[in-house]
Amino acid sequence: MQLFVPNVSADSSDNGVAFAFTDDRLHFSRTAATRKEPQWFLALAILVFVVLSSAACRKARIEPLTITFMDPGWSHDTSARSIISEQNLQEFRKETGIRVEHVPAPETSLQQLALLRDLLHQGGSNPDVYGIDIVWPALLDQDLLDLKSQFANQLASMDPDLVSAYTVNGKVVAVPYQTNVGVLLYRRDLLEKYGYQSPPRNWNELEQMALRIQQGERKAGVKDFWGFVWAGAAGEALTCQGLEWQLSEGGGQIIEPDGVVTVNNPNAIGAWQRAKHWIGWISSPSVTSYEEWDSINIFEHSAKAAFRRSWMSDYFLSHAAPSQVTRKLGVSSVPAGANGEVAVLGGFGLSVSRTSAHPQEAVALVRFLLRKEEELEAQRRQGPMPTNTKVYSLPAVLKAYARPELGTLDKRSQVVSRPSSLAGAEYENVSRAYAQALHSVLTGETPAPQAAAKLESQLSQITSSQKRVSAQPGQSRIQ
Repeated sequence: MQLFVPNVSADSSDNGVAFAFTDDRLHFSRTAATRKEPQWFLALAILVFVVLSSAACRKARIEPLTITFMDPGWSHDTSARSIISEQNLQEFRKETGIRVEHVPAPETSLQQLALLRDLLHQGGSNPDVYGIDIVWPALLDQDLLDLKSQFANQLASMDPDLVSAYTVNGKVVAVPYQTNVGVLLYRRDLLEKYGYQSPPRNWNELEQMALRIQQGERKAGVKDFWGFVWAGAAGEALTCQGLEWQLSEGGGQIIEPDGVVTVNNPNAIGAWQRAKHWIGWISSPSVTSYEEWDSINIFEHSAKAAFRRSWMSDYFLSHAAPSQVTRKLGVSSVPAGANGEVAVLGGFGLSVSRTSAHPQEAVALVRFLLRKEEELEAQRRQGPMPTNTKVYSLPAVLKAYARPELGTLDKRSQVVSRPSSLAGAEYENVSRAYAQALHSVLTGETPAPQAAAKLESQLSQITSSQKRVSAQPGQSRIQ
């Protein structure tokens, strides 16, 4: 197609301009005019040119605005929640036109923390939204936006203990999103096979059941079957389990609310020694190298264990991950010690990078994900309990997560937080020192009394340093 437009310059020359469209492209050329045209024709020609130009450009792809979301569990999660997470992001795009790129994170907590810290400190524009562990706020707060004002209504309706876990110096650096609690998973079919009517209530019962089932399954031909699997590598998961072990025996909370270190005492040492005894007896010698997903693979996917220490959010109780043991799964409290049942509080919140190039869109994504989580919670409360999962006994995690229909909620159960708010910016050092000390006991490298005494000295130095930092104005983090 060609369109002639006359030249209307002051000298009224006979030259014109030809506009040619070929293959959706516009070409310009000078053309000799044989006659003068009125100026209204120029206006008409320009109008036609604009219309045709717009039509020619419609085929050009317009990329949507994209923000990135680093989800700590998504890339490893094999449960229904992983699928739902992807569906939610697609729905968010349909509602807002904003595309969300799901960014995978490393497997372990310490690896995730190292990556997040590097990304945030580099000051790049993405990722925009981060899922951060409940114990990380004081480690990352300088690089995250304060979300208090944007989510005032949502925060007001949440459990204050949860909100405070994500608050540093009055700044809400993440909004609580998914909350977990430590539990014990068990093979319901194997308990029935060996004559047990209920899961173990304490550590002694766990040992007896695990050994008997292990011996029976090995006689039946499963030579590499183990009674109890758990994450024994020197990482955050071991810190969580060690805290459950020692506190259930009255060995303290690692760091007490008044800042006193409680690890070097007979009860804590005894709990560590009991766990050391499991290795090679009811737990594989390789358990000291297991990360969370190693124990998952052995228990859920290979079906070669009777019990597993796990994390279970309230939502997952209703939506078990498909595996070999899905229809044989039972869930119960972490076994009790002399001081009762203890479960560590876990989970993560949603935060926005201080250097995000799209903070408003990032906040919109956080708001959307919180709404979808609330919808899931509403569906869960209205729906019946699943028939493929048996829940024997669980602690009432928090007021907002209590669910009476789960069965007996043991009043002696404690849900305890790791000492992250007490240690503040030094929590990583506290957790690392604790996990390494306990790991050295489990591997036989260091006797438990010596490891506990050395750890007490290390943690006392770390917390003393933190207290000195906290004495500065505006830096108080030790409670």
